[in-house]
Amino acid sequence: MAIKKYGTAQWTGGLKDGKGNVSTESGALSKQPYGFNTRFEATPGTNPEELIGAAHAACFAMALSGVLGSKNITADLLETKSTVTLEKKDDGFAVTAVHLDLHATVQDIDFAAFSELANTAKTGCPISKLLNAPITLEIVLEQ
Repeated sequence: MAIKKYGTAQWTGGLKDGKGNVSTESGALSKQPYGFNTRFEATPGTNPEELIGAAHAACFAMALSGVLGSKNITADLLETKSTVTLEKKDDGFAVTAVHLDLHATVQDIDFAAFSELANTAKTGCPISKLLNAPITLEIVLEQ
């Protein structure tokens, strides 16, 4: 069974003076503005890196919920932040790293066991598999 979802982007103009917008199939994003200024400056709007970060955080949280569920564990809360690093390289720009910050509230599990399950989810998450950059994970576990 293949699941297909899509996003769209429109762009007009040059790199620095151009403007674009992004939308998602679901309508959760509808013509959200993006451009050079929203990517490299502090102008309001979105950019590809934060969209990847949001997708990765959501995917990882769902994957971790599934991994926990396979052990009959249900988290009270999984809060994930995915920070995507974009750097200038000789041949242009590249995503060079992704860091996941996980703040979890889970009852009746020790840190070592939880960490192992979280790392399994990090590796198994479909968006993690898509990214061609090192992915690190920092965990805070509360009970």
